[in-house]
Amino acid sequence: MTRDHVTVNRDLWNADAPNWVGMGERLWSLEAPEWGNWGEPESAFRRALLPPHMAGMTAIELGCGTGYVAGWMARRGARVTAIDISVDQLATARRLAAEHGAEITWIEGNAEATGLPDQTFDFAISEYGAAIWCRPEVWLTEAFRLLRPGGQLVFLGNHPLSLICAPLDGSPCDRTLHRPYRGMWGADWTGVTYEPSGICFNHTFGDWVALFARIGFGIVDYQEVYAPDWADDRRGEVPADWAKAYPVEQVWHLAKPG
Repeated sequence: MTRDHVTVNRDLWNADAPNWVGMGERLWSLEAPEWGNWGEPESAFRRALLPPHMAGMTAIELGCGTGYVAGWMARRGARVTAIDISVDQLATARRLAAEHGAEITWIEGNAEATGLPDQTFDFAISEYGAAIWCRPEVWLTEAFRLLRPGGQLVFLGNHPLSLICAPLDGSPCDRTLHRPYRGMWGADWTGVTYEPSGICFNHTFGDWVALFARIGFGIVDYQEVYAPDWADDRRGEVPADWAKAYPVEQVWHLAKPG
């Protein structure tokens, strides 16, 4: 991958920002978080993505979009910073934070190089955001730098199977392997015929684990996310029947040694 993914993805999200306002408004208004393509409650996960009590914690969201995850953390008592590369997405985030009375520090910038001081945060999260739109070896190194010893990072993004089962024209996943697993880095979706978007990143399981070890993260937990039994194709970009048989998303829980 040689294209400038930062510029490509910034332009994508600025242009697409109006299409995410309604979802941002809905998610900001929730009493409890919903996660993933089908909006599953935290009770559906073996391990919650957010600590239940965050009073006194400093937290950062890496690639925040409309900022609802940052809002959920602020509601739990954390002092929250959120960064995103899209000025238009941040405009929605700032408006909704003001409407909900959430005090959050918003930064327009690249989650691969935040410019923030070392060892500033107790907790970091990326729900999609940096988890798929930034180079893993770069943004994870940055997250490690930002965390205090003992700090935790959680990120949710696309499962590798959802990439290798995606046809090269960008159409929805099917039950054929369309691209190699070995050497997986992600995909450039800008030139596809079906819903073109940006440049995303992913790894094989082995490469994820090797990368965490090289940076210094320990693995606390790993969760594969399937579509719930009630899911249909009206919600979620991946066909529901496919995602009931194969994991569509993954959640990594990592920790910086104390």
